[in-house]
Amino acid sequence: MVRILLFLLKCLVGLLASIGFLIVLGAGALGFLAVKSERLRSMDAEVPQQTVLRLDLSKGILEAQPDNPLARAAMGEPPDILSTLQGLEEAATDQRVGGLFLRLGQGRIGMAQVQELRAAVARFRESGKPVVAFAETFGEGGNAMLHYYLASAADTIWLQPSGRLQITGYAVESPFLKEALDEIGVEAQLSERKEYKGAMSPLTEERMPDPQRRNLQVLVDSWLSQWVEDVAERRELQSADLRALIDRAPLSAQEGNALGLVDNLGYIDEVADAVLDEAEFLDVGSYAQVATDNEGTQAEATVALIYGLGPVVLGEGQNDPVFGTVSLGSRDVSLAIAEALEDPDVDAILLRVDSPGGSYVASDAVWRQVNRAREMEVPVVVSMGNIAASGGYFLSAPAGHIIAQAGTVTGSVGVVGGKIVLEELWSKLSISWDGVAAGRRATLWSSNRGFDEEEWRVLERSLDETYADFTSKVAAGRNLSPEAVENAAKGQVWSGTDAVAMGLVDRLGGYHEAQEIIRESLGLEPDAALAFAPFPEPRDPWRAVLESLFSGRFASDGFTSFARSLAGAMRVLNALEDGLRVLSGDGRVEELSADPVRPR
Repeated sequence: MVRILLFLLKCLVGLLASIGFLIVLGAGALGFLAVKSERLRSMDAEVPQQTVLRLDLSKGILEAQPDNPLARAAMGEPPDILSTLQGLEEAATDQRVGGLFLRLGQGRIGMAQVQELRAAVARFRESGKPVVAFAETFGEGGNAMLHYYLASAADTIWLQPSGRLQITGYAVESPFLKEALDEIGVEAQLSERKEYKGAMSPLTEERMPDPQRRNLQVLVDSWLSQWVEDVAERRELQSADLRALIDRAPLSAQEGNALGLVDNLGYIDEVADAVLDEAEFLDVGSYAQVATDNEGTQAEATVALIYGLGPVVLGEGQNDPVFGTVSLGSRDVSLAIAEALEDPDVDAILLRVDSPGGSYVASDAVWRQVNRAREMEVPVVVSMGNIAASGGYFLSAPAGHIIAQAGTVTGSVGVVGGKIVLEELWSKLSISWDGVAAGRRATLWSSNRGFDEEEWRVLERSLDETYADFTSKVAAGRNLSPEAVENAAKGQVWSGTDAVAMGLVDRLGGYHEAQEIIRESLGLEPDAALAFAPFPEPRDPWRAVLESLFSGRFASDGFTSFARSLAGAMRVLNALEDGLRVLSGDGRVEELSADPVRPR
C-alpha cells in the first residue's frame, strides 16, 4: 500500500512539473508579445486635439507598476498613483484636454489613496475643466465608502438607475481563533509589547481585547469623520444630515438622487455621450506617459524615488501584485538608498512607504540607511500610503520629514513574538516526534513543545530589548521625549490626522506635498521642476520577462511567484512522500528554525 501511495505521489509531482514547464513556455511567448505590444503603444501614442481623460479604477490602483509587462498585462494594466497624479497635473494646463471622467464603483483602493486622488482631482478642477464621475453602483465589487468618497470630488456624479449607495460606514473585523485552536490542540505561546499590539490577538484571544477595541474605535471614528466632513463640503450638505443618511443606507439610486448625493441617473453610454461630444477618451496613465516623453522642461533637481511596499522581509523583496506577493525586501531598499546617497546627481530622496511592518531585523537594516542619509544631510521625505505601521513606521522614523494622508494607518510602535505549539495536535493525531539535539536551547523555537519558564523569560527579555530599541529610535528620529513616545506607542495605531497630533508625522499630504517639502529643503522656487529617478533603476521589460521565467539564472519577479507556488506544492507532496518513507523504514530528520520576533 505504501509503495502504491509513493508511486501516485511521484506521478502527481511529475504532472505538476510538466504543467509548470508548459506554462513557462506559454508565458515566454506571451511575454514577448507583451513587450512588443508595449513598445508599439509607446511609439504610436498621441493626444487627440479634443481629449477627455479617463481614470478607470475597475482594476484597482497600484502604488507602483511591476516592471514585468507580462504581470501588468495579466492584471489588466491598472493605473498607479504617481503616474495618475503626474497626468492630472500636466493635463490641467494642456489645451487639448477638456475634462476628466472617473469610472468608479469597482476595484480595490485604500483610504489614503482615495484622499491623494481627491486632492489631485481638486487641483485639476481648479483649471476650470469639468470632472464627471460614473458608477453602475457603489458597493458591488468595490468599497462603497471609498469609491463614493472619490466620486464626491467630481462636479457631477452619475449613477446607473439600478445601482445603490451602500455607504454604511467603516468597520474593522477579525476572526478570533483561540477556541478553535484549543479544540484541535494548537497553542499560541505569544507575547506582545504592549497592550494595544493586536497583531497576534486573533490567535491568543476569544474576542478582541478592550484596549485594542478602544484603539480601533478611535481609528474608524476618525475615518468616518474625515469622510463626512469632506463629502458634506463638496455636496453642500450638513454633516449631521449626512451622518443620518449613512445610518439609513443602503440607498437606492433614486433616493440618492433625491437626497443630493447623486446628480444624474443614467447608463454608461448616456454618460459617454454627455461627456465626450466630439472628444475622445484617453486613459490618464497613457496620457502621463506621452506627456512625460514630450516634456521639455529642464529639471532643477533630481529626486531618487524609492518604494517600500508590502510586509518587511529580510533579503530580497518582490513586486508581483498578480499573485499577491509584494514585499519590502531589506536588501533591495537598503541598497537603493545607499546607491542614491553615493550618486552625485541625486539631490534628495523620496521614500514611498506602504507597509504593515514585518521583520524587526529587516526594518532595522532599512532604518540604518535612512539614518545615514540624515547624518549626511541629504533630504529624505517619507510619503506614507494606506498603511505605514510597526516596521513600516520604524524604518521611516529617522527621515527628515514624514507626511501621511489623513486616513493613513500608522504608528503601531510595538512588537510581538513567540511560537505556535503543536504538541497536543500531534498527540491527537497519534503522531510522535523524536530526535536529538546539541545545545541547551537547540529546540527553543521548536513547535513540538512549549516554552519552559526559563525559555519564556528569554522571550520576554528579547521583546523588552526590541521595544526599547524601537521606542528610542522613534524618540531620536522624531525629536520626542521618551514620555511622548510611550504615550503614542504601546502598539497603538493612529490615523494620519491623529499621528500629526502625536508628533509621529509632520504634516498631511502625499506626493504633491512631498515635492513642496523637497523644494523648500533644497532652496528652490515653489514651481521648480523636479526629476524623479527610480532607484533601483527599472529593468528592461524583456529582461524582466526573462528573469521571471528563468529565476535560477536571474533575480526573479512576476512568474517566479508561480514557480515558487508550484515548488511549494511539490515540497508539500515531497513531505508526504518522506512521511510514507518513514513508515516503510526510510526515515530522515529535518529541523526548521526562525527568529520569531517580528514587529507588525
